[in-house]
Amino acid sequence: MFVCLCHGITDKQIARAVREEGVGNMRDLRKQFGVGSQCGKCVQLAQQVIDNTIVDESLFKEVC
Repeated sequence: MFVCLCHGITDKQIARAVREEGVGNMRDLRKQFGVGSQCGKCVQLAQQVIDNTIVDESLFKEVC
């Protein structure tokens, strides 16, 4: 699903950046993709994707 329409960034791209490139907050995401730098409507959803990905990764590490 598209999170940032201004830059064409999807939830999968954000999750991948969190997992593979260590993006952990909106500042990092803005630097990498420009998310939240124009209209700003995507900021809340983008932060949710970051948070959910971090939580999912930490739960996966605990189980394994």
